[in-house]
Amino acid sequence: MMPAVREAVRELQAEKQALDRLRRQLRELTPAMRGNGHAAEAANLEDRIHRQLGEIRKRLNAIGDAGVLVKDIDMGLVDFPSSRDGHTVYLCWLIEEPDILYWHHIDDGFQGRKPL
Repeated sequence: MMPAVREAVRELQAEKQALDRLRRQLRELTPAMRGNGHAAEAANLEDRIHRQLGEIRKRLNAIGDAGVLVKDIDMGLVDFPSSRDGHTVYLCWLIEEPDILYWHHIDDGFQGRKPL
């Protein structure tokens, strides 16, 4: 499952980077520019942002349907719910790590990672 999750998260990261670029372009169009002949460009960017958000949601849902929780798209941080000593915990993985090497309690988050 790890190669498929790695690929899915990398694709999600690419979609997020595209969204970030579109948002930067829209921010560069100041309110004055929007009223000065750039309204169509702003509307086009807003539409592309909306579509990009939809694609990201779709990818997040697909990953979530596989039981994987994306915690940080930019970092490539994902958690896998698991059981340890009778408690629900998360197996914690960054996509650049070769395998799942860490776990943490649900409330601890990334800073609470412990080696397996």
